[in-house]
Amino acid sequence: MTLDLFAGVPVGDYARALAWYEQLLGTPPAFVPNDTESVWELAENRYLVVEAAPEHAGHGMTTLFVDDFDTRLEEIAARGIEPAERETYGNGVRKAIFRDPDGNELGIGGGPAGQ
Repeated sequence: MTLDLFAGVPVGDYARALAWYEQLLGTPPAFVPNDTESVWELAENRYLVVEAAPEHAGHGMTTLFVDDFDTRLEEIAARGIEPAERETYGNGVRKAIFRDPDGNELGIGGGPAGQ
């Protein structure tokens, strides 16, 4: 079974959000289908879409689970963005929560430290 995923993030100020997501993700969008959407390919056939939708801005919640959690957070910090929150669950799974300028939540999760 083939599965493509497009996870959308509604934003109010498209230009400001585009700059923030480029800084967070460390790359410009993979493609820009029109003047109100930008798309990053995070993994094969798995996309994050930032779209101008002021009426819905600030309500997005997305989590990416990665196997290089510590490295990713270090790279993001080097680009000038720090998580708003950090969590460690009882089973050791970790999550860093970032909030874009509209308040949308983008979490980056990873396995327990040392695994």
